[in-house]
Amino acid sequence: MAPVHEYKKFENNIVQKVKDLLIFIGEGIVRLGKGAYKTLTRQYTIVLVPHSEKKVYNLHISMLSVLCFILMLAGGIGAFLWYGASYNYMPKGNFTDKDSLLQETQASLDQLRDETAHLLREARGFESALSGTLSALGKDLTGRNNPSSVWGGDLSSFFDIKETPEGTLQEVYDIRKLSGYLLSAVEPIKEIGVLLDSQSALLTEIPSIWPIKGGIGHISMFFGQNENPFTGQYYIHKGIDLSTYRQGDPIIATADGQVVTVDYDHSGFGNNVIIKHKHGFYTRYAHMLTIRVKTGQRVQQGEVIGYIGNTGLSTGPHLHYEVHIGADVVDPYKYINIRSNLMRNH
Repeated sequence: MAPVHEYKKFENNIVQKVKDLLIFIGEGIVRLGKGAYKTLTRQYTIVLVPHSEKKVYNLHISMLSVLCFILMLAGGIGAFLWYGASYNYMPKGNFTDKDSLLQETQASLDQLRDETAHLLREARGFESALSGTLSALGKDLTGRNNPSSVWGGDLSSFFDIKETPEGTLQEVYDIRKLSGYLLSAVEPIKEIGVLLDSQSALLTEIPSIWPIKGGIGHISMFFGQNENPFTGQYYIHKGIDLSTYRQGDPIIATADGQVVTVDYDHSGFGNNVIIKHKHGFYTRYAHMLTIRVKTGQRVQQGEVIGYIGNTGLSTGPHLHYEVHIGADVVDPYKYINIRSNLMRNH
């Protein structure tokens, strides 16, 4: 038991010495802290005495405030020096990259200005074409029907590109004006659409297309005075004869209407059809091989009503085609060319 007792005693002595050392160190730190605090908080007075009888100024400071001021001043100077050094030692590659990016941006701006100028020149052609179309249709080119009125008259002042101190801002201004012009052109274009729709509707109501499907064939005898192929004498041919040199090609209605006659004439027209159209028009299709419509049936322009034949008084396969307005017989050729003439003029 003696060795154990000696060990315990030795252990207690070591623990006590460590405690005493820690207490001593702690008391030393406290004394040092108190001494530093007293030193730093000790007040000093700086007396400013003017060389006159003016008031003497007393400035009370402590070492703590002086130390804080010095630390702040040193931190500011250090930050300034660090920023200056980092700026001076910036890699030259950054400047090269920025210069390259600036050049690419300038090239893009130049291309944009060129495209803007091209767009404005094309817009001038559009304005001229639109004005010509409106004039041909008899539309009023003043006020709301004239898109150029947006700029107070002649568009030449609008389409002249001018340099301005703002550079590309001029192009932006021109684009905005062009956008306004196109917006104002919407209404006249809509009116043109309405006119074309009404015109298209009118062209389906009058006999205005070639009566053989696909536009094939040719005129073998015109309207008016002709030599009768049977008697050799001159007579008035009241229609036109269309030939494809064969039978069976489809015949179409040249306008919307209603079939009023389906007949066979042994000594004249053979198989023939008469269709009544609006505005007093009638059309006759004669010498047909077969007929695909019946009396009272409504047909549309372009609908097949029969096939070219050689029935009745005929010298060969052909279509005899007539156009009547009321009781008058007119030249069908004039009406056949209506649609093609309109397409050619516009």
